[in-house]
Amino acid sequence: MPRVIRKRQSSTFSEMQHTVMHSVGWPHVHAFSNAWSPATDMYEVEKSFIVRIEAAGLREEDFSVSMEDNFLVVRGVRQDIQERRAYHQMEIQFGRFSSVVGIPGQVDVEKATAEYQDGFLTIVLPKLD
Repeated sequence: MPRVIRKRQSSTFSEMQHTVMHSVGWPHVHAFSNAWSPATDMYEVEKSFIVRIEAAGLREEDFSVSMEDNFLVVRGVRQDIQERRAYHQMEIQFGRFSSVVGIPGQVDVEKATAEYQDGFLTIVLPKLD
């Protein structure tokens, strides 16, 4: 199961996105870069914030999950199959990815859980009482 790690750092959402992209090897992210971000949902229930990331074809150990200030940062790499082929359609993205999600409240990182099942990484961040 991926662990959620707490890192202290003061930054804005924009700075956090730049930091994440730079740390995974994309120092100059722009509209034509190869950077990709998986489909991500974030929602709130009574006692938790839930982040759900669609990332099929990975293993739990392929993810890195951390909290930096009030941002959940998920990084990873989806490996491509190394065979020669001629694409007629190509929509599945490979390589390094990241998802940065602003969490709108205080969470108890020590009680956070992450589970990868059926192509979805689900991270549960319990709210602080």
